[in-house]
Amino acid sequence: MAKHAKHLVWDWNGTLLDDISAVIGATNAAFAELGLEPITLERYRDLYTVPVPKFYERLMGRLPTDAEWIVMDDAFHRHYWLQAEDCGLTAGAAELLAVRQTSGFTQSLLSLAPHAELVPLVRRHGIEERFVRVDGRTDRSTDGKSGHMVRHLAALEGVPAERVVVIGDAADDAIAARFVGAKAVLYTGGSHSRASLARVGVPVVDSLAEAVAVADELV
Repeated sequence: MAKHAKHLVWDWNGTLLDDISAVIGATNAAFAELGLEPITLERYRDLYTVPVPKFYERLMGRLPTDAEWIVMDDAFHRHYWLQAEDCGLTAGAAELLAVRQTSGFTQSLLSLAPHAELVPLVRRHGIEERFVRVDGRTDRSTDGKSGHMVRHLAALEGVPAERVVVIGDAADDAIAARFVGAKAVLYTGGSHSRASLARVGVPVVDSLAEAVAVADELV
């Protein structure tokens, strides 16, 4: 199998972008507007799930109404994008992406972050050219990544799902990988606790370098 057929699909938030501090800050700023108690990083990681309204259900004891969800989502993103500008890439990410590209392996980026905000941020970090494709969310859907993964892989010509490994920080990344027949490796530096990631049944690692090494073993 040629090198280009071994393909990595990277997640963005909490994986390549070290933004968990911005996520917690924006979450608590939004909570303050909504009259909810602030949340710690540990509790966030224990409770976080996709689709995100289910996360709020775990916090509130009920699903938010459609009107409440719009307010919550808008408040979070208003605060998040102000703080995300100060977030850097995860340690070693830029180097790993560069080595991967130089070695002839392909990689792409798939995120549930809004596409219009995602692409300029990836570009500002100087890594856009490392990917054969960058896809963000283009609607207000609260669905997880599975459907987006189907479309993402369909746009990657000549890359069979069985030669793809998804690297992300959330259980939903592994669920999306399984949905299309790909493998997954989950990184502990983002939105989930190690215990919650371990329940998914895929390899769990503590660094992106380890994630790439394990990914290569999987395919």
